[in-house]
Amino acid sequence: MDIITPDWPAPENVVAAITTREGGVSLAPWDAFNFGFNTRDKPLSIEKNWQLLSKELNLPAIPQVLSQVHGTDIVRAHSGGAVVIGDGSFSNLSKTVCAVTTADCLPILVCNIQGTLVCALHAGWRGLSAGIVKNTIRQLGVLPSDLMVYLGPAISQKNFEVGFEVKNMFISSTSKPCLKEKFNSCFLRIQKKEKNEAEKWQADLYGLAKMTLNEVGVTKIYGGDFCTYSDPVRFYSHRRDGETGRMASLIWIS
Repeated sequence: MDIITPDWPAPENVVAAITTREGGVSLAPWDAFNFGFNTRDKPLSIEKNWQLLSKELNLPAIPQVLSQVHGTDIVRAHSGGAVVIGDGSFSNLSKTVCAVTTADCLPILVCNIQGTLVCALHAGWRGLSAGIVKNTIRQLGVLPSDLMVYLGPAISQKNFEVGFEVKNMFISSTSKPCLKEKFNSCFLRIQKKEKNEAEKWQADLYGLAKMTLNEVGVTKIYGGDFCTYSDPVRFYSHRRDGETGRMASLIWIS
């Protein structure tokens, strides 16, 4: 079982882990450690994977599993096992596990420097451009300067080709010229092969997340050095494979 332990200076009582695709029971194309209930994998296989992970990490409770919709809403995590709609969860209680699942989108793990608050976010380009970071900071109700963030495995810029609508969502999401310019710098124009071909860009998802976090006052940012697309052995990638599984990113207070 290949589990990634985030390399960040989180308080000792904050525990975080990110799975890879190695170690579970799911069959192709979800092989093998799939945690996505929104995939067409057998529910029994997914449940078994969660059980194996719980045993491996000695989880203190059932994780708060989400029905993710690429939105901006986050919920207070509970350990009762109910799946709720949202793209993030948070908790200030010990032994309550926040979790998100991803396969190219960006998992963002958050804690405060006091070790009394944790949060997990599912942040694709839709959620980032729509304001999931701002909404989270507002809902957590703490000083952004007290927060630290770990950016988990996501698709890298060289493999994330997008159209004008994606770039425009970020540019139009702010009225500040300086931020527009910063967002613009996260998109590299791809040279057209045909004269009538639509313009395409390579989008820096990690860079967009960092700028969005900086804008709300979060500066303690770590991680951001993986690429789900270019590592098929370790990571699922929806952009690369289409039908595929999901990794899980978890965080809790011990």
